Amino acid sequence: MERTHHSPYTNHQTTSTPQSNHTYSDSGEGCEVEDKWAPRLLRECARAIYVKDSAKINHLLWMLNELSSPYGDCDQKLASYFLQALFCKATESGPRCYKTLVSVADKSHCFDSARKLILKFQEVSPWTTFGHVASNGAILEAFDGETKLHIIDISNTLCTQWPTLLEALATRSDETPSLKLTVVVTASLVRSVMKEITQRMEKFARLMGVPFEFNVITGSNRLLGQLTKEELGVHEDEAIAVNCIGALRRVEVEEREDVIRLFSSLKPRVVTIVEEEADFASSRSDFAKCFEECLRYYTLYFEMLEESFTPTSNERLMLERECSRSIVRVLSCDDTQNIGSGDCERREKGNQWCQRLKEQFSPVGFSDDVVDDVKALLRRYRAGWSLALDQIGSNTDSGIYLAWKEEPVVWASAWKP
Repeated sequence: MERTHHSPYTNHQTTSTPQSNHTYSDSGEGCEVEDKWAPRLLRECARAIYVKDSAKINHLLWMLNELSSPYGDCDQKLASYFLQALFCKATESGPRCYKTLVSVADKSHCFDSARKLILKFQEVSPWTTFGHVASNGAILEAFDGETKLHIIDISNTLCTQWPTLLEALATRSDETPSLKLTVVVTASLVRSVMKEITQRMEKFARLMGVPFEFNVITGSNRLLGQLTKEELGVHEDEAIAVNCIGALRRVEVEEREDVIRLFSSLKPRVVTIVEEEADFASSRSDFAKCFEECLRYYTLYFEMLEESFTPTSNERLMLERECSRSIVRVLSCDDTQNIGSGDCERREKGNQWCQRLKEQFSPVGFSDDVVDDVKALLRRYRAGWSLALDQIGSNTDSGIYLAWKEEPVVWASAWKP
């Protein structure tokens, strides 16, 4: 690509060192793209990479390196993690860097730290609990009156969703049903802690008095669409539910129709899908577009973390480091390169998933009771969170959205064959 190529990055200020009045405040303003120095410099660096202006790339990478810090304010953190991805993009070292980041995370991963991280995140933010409450409500309604239940869980959430559902089953007015939970693990970080999770889930089910069977299937995302009823342990006399939270984005884009067809072949009573509201799929071959969407999404996420956690929170730092791996994966690793992690990170928004799912399923929509439960959940958290309905219409048929400061960030939906 020649440097004279028309760049989609326009209307920028020229490169300049951030002024002293561009400082971070604890007032809750967060890191808004329009007013902060980091997004401006990151955009200029991305533009230089796009047009292959090596002198400007080197200058901007040096400047960002001087100004960024993973322990600083919101601007400094954004600059630090995007700098790593842009450096990898400029030097074509993304796959090697990503493998190293994943390897380091694998070695430091243990059940206690993972559990503490998840529970603390759920305490301060509805980012994950929103999808849990919506999905559990839809599953319980689909299972009403059934006595032999089977949930196929493809979510890599360490089963934190299920204690509440077990408790609800234990308190049903009629006979307590039996529950089989088949967890399909696709993330390498989760595999290492499944033994502890199995023991805890079985112990909790005994405590609740729910007849319980727990099965774990480990494998690659590339093989997810090739799983069979036999491998999943599906029987004709079971009421089936398929639960996917943040799982479909980890499936290669070309494999997604196969996975959806697999779900349909299981003849489930309900399929629940929860995904974060970002589009890294349609821009997979357009670095400029992908960078803008990535910056938009992670600016919102970092702002949310900033306002949810204390500045010295170890959990916040761990979540930000997870983001750094994703940013490197999205911006500097080509999908054709085998990086061995199975995390393709090609997210799609709710309306994109709806188009795919409607080939095999019809939207169920969430009942008023489930919507009320979600609203009650959001009231437990600080101001800024809200529930948004379908972005096209004014109903819940095609899903509901968790909104942070009126920006949709998580989409939840329920489907039937």
